[in-house]
Amino acid sequence: MNTSAFQGELRGGRLLMAAFFLALANFMVVLDMTIANVSLPHITGSLAVSTSQGTWVITSYAVAEAICVPLTGWLAGRFGAVRVFTTCLIGFTAFSVLCGLSNSLAMLVICRIGQGLFGGPIMPLSQALLMQIFPPEKQSQAMGMWAMTTVVGPVLGPIFGGAISDNLSWHWIFFINVPVGIVCAMGALSLLKAAETPTARLKIDSIGLLLLIVWIGALQLMLDLGHDHDWFNSSLICILAVVMVVGFIAFVIWEMYEENPVVDIKIFKYRGFTISTLSLAFAFGAFFGSIVLIPQWVQINLGYTATWAGYLTATMGFGSITMSPVVAKLATRYDPRALSCFGLMLFGVVTLMRAFWITDADFMALAWPQIIQGFAVPFFFIPLTNIALGAVQSHEIASAAGLMNFVRTMAGAIGASVAVTLWDDHAKLARSEMVSRMQIEETQQNLIRHGFSPDGALGVISNLVDKEALTLSVNHIFLIFAVIFVLAGLIIWLCPKPKANVGAGHVH
Repeated sequence: MNTSAFQGELRGGRLLMAAFFLALANFMVVLDMTIANVSLPHITGSLAVSTSQGTWVITSYAVAEAICVPLTGWLAGRFGAVRVFTTCLIGFTAFSVLCGLSNSLAMLVICRIGQGLFGGPIMPLSQALLMQIFPPEKQSQAMGMWAMTTVVGPVLGPIFGGAISDNLSWHWIFFINVPVGIVCAMGALSLLKAAETPTARLKIDSIGLLLLIVWIGALQLMLDLGHDHDWFNSSLICILAVVMVVGFIAFVIWEMYEENPVVDIKIFKYRGFTISTLSLAFAFGAFFGSIVLIPQWVQINLGYTATWAGYLTATMGFGSITMSPVVAKLATRYDPRALSCFGLMLFGVVTLMRAFWITDADFMALAWPQIIQGFAVPFFFIPLTNIALGAVQSHEIASAAGLMNFVRTMAGAIGASVAVTLWDDHAKLARSEMVSRMQIEETQQNLIRHGFSPDGALGVISNLVDKEALTLSVNHIFLIFAVIFVLAGLIIWLCPKPKANVGAGHVH
């Protein structure tokens, strides 16, 4: 894309302001991916819904974003990058207001879907526009600033979410987007007019898009509703499963022969891309599932406030920020398969540490796995992306990056749904086993002798059993996640050794 038309108009302070608005918009969207994690107990309590239902607030956003991201290129080519970027900011801000005004789970989930649809293109468009407005010699610095917002967003999200939920109400985690969205939209309109890209009447793969929405929607509904409907004992879940399988097969066949596919699945013909993307899907599903689970467990079981749950979650970020530039340099010298394997094995070790958490664990016992994991995150993301994008042809890098982002986002949504469902199911099983082995009457009499009423003693016993069951269940899930991380680290060696290096802009 020719940038000479507008690089002359954006210099000095105007260029810096334009870059600031683009980076701030990206920060807002990235922040929204994690800000709700620590607020889920507040949301579920306020709306009187279960923990597994509350997870829909996170998964609905992720699925909507995953569906919309592949459309970014077509939208920008059809309507112009700046116009689409500004429209998405306005839509994201409007749905943020509606999320904050929601008084039922149904309304909140619908509005989160709207947020995801408008938020999906903001991240890739902010990156692309930064590359357009900066001259080639300064693009790496611009990407550094953009990447920092991408790294810092998930760190500050839990802290902001916890502090706002505890001191104001969960509604404000969405209302804080409003001034940021308005300022960024106004800034983009005033500063980026000259950076508008050419438009053309591009064809869209409407059938591919429809099939994508059908099978992804059926999959996520099946995962979200399966627990409440007793899985495949329910005709609804069986119907959703059939729709998902048939829709997926039809989608794959259609996209293989479509000239302008909405998702270019032909890129999977490269073994390096396929294996690294598969490893990424497994690992990110387990990773995202754990960062959704941990804040809920510490608030429900350990009595943490949302603020302290946010602090605990955010301890992971310091290692990520510190190690990202180091790993980026190491990736140019060493085999990225070894680096990613090291990072994934380290993920497995810290997740195994969590599998032995106890109900009265102190803050540092919980924080150390988080801190160590933070140092492992760059070893996980950067080399895996280098392997994947280094395996494809140069003209396919944009499609490959979009496909990886799609798979990663979907894996996160699936991981969160499965983790919370397994947690609830296994907690009920663990509780049943504990109750069957306990001598409840003897324990109740001991408590009565210490001044408890009969009902009060039963309440204490029930509360203790519930807490231990939840802890046993969460340990069980972390054990499963540890195995998944080790598996993801091992299969990466099935990739051929990468021959091509990918620039930092593509990695991010």
